[in-house]
Amino acid sequence: MKLDWKAVLPLAIGLALWFVPTPQGLQPYAWHYFALFVAVIAALVIEPIPAAAAGLMGVTLAAALNLVPATADKAPTTADAVRWALSGFSNGTVWLIFVAFMFAMGYEKTGLGKRIALLLIKTLGKSTLGLGYAVALADLALAPFTPSNTARSGGVIFPIIKNIPPLYGSTPESGARKIGGYLMWTALATTCITSTMFLTALAPNLLALSLLEKTTKLTIGWTEWFVHLAPACILLFVATPFLIYVIYPPEIKRSEDAPKWAGEELAKMGSITAKELTMASLAVFALLLWIFGGKLFDATVVALMALSLMILTKVVTWDDITSHKTAWNVLCWFGTLVALADGLGKVGFLKWFAALAAGAMSGFSVNALMVALVLLFFFIHYMFASLTAHTTALLPVILATAMGIPGIPMKTFSILICATLGLMGILTPYATGPSPVYYGCGYITRKEFWTLGFVFGVIFIAALVGIDFPYMLMLKD
Repeated sequence: MKLDWKAVLPLAIGLALWFVPTPQGLQPYAWHYFALFVAVIAALVIEPIPAAAAGLMGVTLAAALNLVPATADKAPTTADAVRWALSGFSNGTVWLIFVAFMFAMGYEKTGLGKRIALLLIKTLGKSTLGLGYAVALADLALAPFTPSNTARSGGVIFPIIKNIPPLYGSTPESGARKIGGYLMWTALATTCITSTMFLTALAPNLLALSLLEKTTKLTIGWTEWFVHLAPACILLFVATPFLIYVIYPPEIKRSEDAPKWAGEELAKMGSITAKELTMASLAVFALLLWIFGGKLFDATVVALMALSLMILTKVVTWDDITSHKTAWNVLCWFGTLVALADGLGKVGFLKWFAALAAGAMSGFSVNALMVALVLLFFFIHYMFASLTAHTTALLPVILATAMGIPGIPMKTFSILICATLGLMGILTPYATGPSPVYYGCGYITRKEFWTLGFVFGVIFIAALVGIDFPYMLMLKD
């Protein structure tokens, strides 16, 4: 029987670390928990089994071995272990992510998402550049309510725009650069920007905030996130379709047939339906409460209220909810990942590592250290095929390291580091959920994808560090 190296490698890594002598300053159970955590992260990266299953097994094993105490200075007990193991499922952010998947389903089921995209193409699609902005605006319209950029861009935008290039003789086999390559790269690049612009536009953003709260005790609201990141994100959003038009120009500059095609598709859809109007109203209701109702309602409560109204108005049914395998899978996945990341703090590993790292970084200015940590966190994503795995593995460590450096404004740094999660999706063909969709469509060659990914990765991170960082330093931490 052939040995499956993907299954063996995480176990080998975990066991190798387990039997390394415990470093000075750590309890044995803390080092053993770290070994288990690394093994789970390795499994998340190479995926010998589904990610949610890897997380569940990791939490179960840590609980069975009593590795996680209630506090770092207290020996673990069986009662502590089970409370910790289930703690991720009581986390509000995890449930906010789950409900947001229901929003995405509402957009899809009512047809509202498709109608918005087609309307924009009909309005702006006469030129190829205008078509690029139509694609971008379609993503922008869906982003605040769709935490899965895979569902938003790969599931709504891509199925619509893939019909456009063949109208101009642009196919993956012939004439890919006529218009297809430009549209596909624009769709991917802009969804990375909107994923950063809005807290609720990318599931790992929400996961990051949960890890942030557990690691630093800081909380960041929807409006606070947007205000801090708006300057760079808005500039990038406005500039990116044009930058792609210059750097990766389409051969066809006009697209007279696209508005006609979109109009025909809209005619097939008919007049806007009552359910579409209901879905739009509920989306606006949730957005307004997220922005203005923070003192009255928790963000997760707002999401649950909107979901309840979606059920009552029959935008979605309970059967729709119970049959949404992806949402339940994500709930299980993130619930275990939140607990696993929290465990690093509970066993005392993060405090120990932060003190070690802070000592190694002495002598550099605070701003230089912040930029260096952000760049490290961003470009190390070349090694990851999952934003969630990247967030879980590295964010608590980076945050703990920053906390150990005197003088760092932690809220500013926290928003800055979390903001990289959406932008880093541009780097590789496997960097984020929609990336394989646009790479696999065949309009962008492998060489082009890697080259464009690096170029726009540099542009994106330069805008974040060069524009938002100074702007955030002027705001109160």
